[in-house]
Amino acid sequence: MEIRQLEAFAAVMSTGSLTAAGRLLGRSQPAITRSIQELEAQLGFALFARSGPRVSPTARGFLFYEEVEPVLLGMQQIRASAAQIGREGSRSLNIVATPSLAAGLVPAALARLGTGAPLPAQMHLHSTAPEKVVHAVLTGAAEVGVTSLPLEHRDVALHWIGQASCVVALHQDDPLAAHEVVPLAACAQRTLVTMQNPYRLRRHVDRALAQARIAVPARIDTNTSLNALALVRAGLGMAVLEPVTTHGVPVPGVAVRRLDVDIPFHFCLITPQGRPPTPTVEALTDALADTAAQMLPGFVRIDPRETVAWQGLAAPDGLDGPNHAAGAAHASEPVND
Repeated sequence: MEIRQLEAFAAVMSTGSLTAAGRLLGRSQPAITRSIQELEAQLGFALFARSGPRVSPTARGFLFYEEVEPVLLGMQQIRASAAQIGREGSRSLNIVATPSLAAGLVPAALARLGTGAPLPAQMHLHSTAPEKVVHAVLTGAAEVGVTSLPLEHRDVALHWIGQASCVVALHQDDPLAAHEVVPLAACAQRTLVTMQNPYRLRRHVDRALAQARIAVPARIDTNTSLNALALVRAGLGMAVLEPVTTHGVPVPGVAVRRLDVDIPFHFCLITPQGRPPTPTVEALTDALADTAAQMLPGFVRIDPRETVAWQGLAAPDGLDGPNHAAGAAHASEPVND
């Protein structure tokens, strides 16, 4: 299996055409066809269904693409890092975060970091699901991961946990937008825009609604907070969201207000366990926490030593120590986007 074959496959998946894939890669259409055929012969299954000149991915083709895409991304990063090392003798900075944290927190932290020292000439910021953030850090594909909780992997180093209260997002013309604090009971009169993942933020919002015996008449599910804000702006409902996106990426036409109940959102910064962080990573660690403290009302920075036993995460080198019962109880019900 060769990189040129994987590149040809990914190009056809992206463009939907063998001819367009050839133009994208600067190869002939017959060369693309030959690479795909060779790859299918090696794999033992068809990647595309063919109907004359048209091709469409098979079910196995879609599954295989999920494996190929991060490999090719890694190759791009390797090439970029090699060029950076050749020019300046230093490597690039790879950051991976959940979509809300990648959009709402990381850019502002990088800007803060850049005021004190020059940023690396080559940086990579990738957003993905929390589970894939951990995977990227575990495999060394990223030097820094910023993700919501919970997660349980002892092979990553946890540097700090941040806590901030969830908020409600309303259309700017909603009468409730005139109030500083919005009751959770308002969900009983409006469509609730909520997250799809039942094990993270959705779980804890549903729990708060159940405890208050609030029945929601209708819901719209989505997978990112930015999508939820766009739905609210369109007048399709109200949303109970993590505060990072709402404060870090304000959306015109959307009013953000406090809730009358506290639904805490927890997130953290992780790095590969056993790999000493570079000075840039150390500076970014503090910049992310400082930016969150400035951006998020009521932000609390939690010492990882207080939660490491509950969380199942490894504290950074030199932070091992006894866990404090009060701290562990304080974070016993983490909430996530």
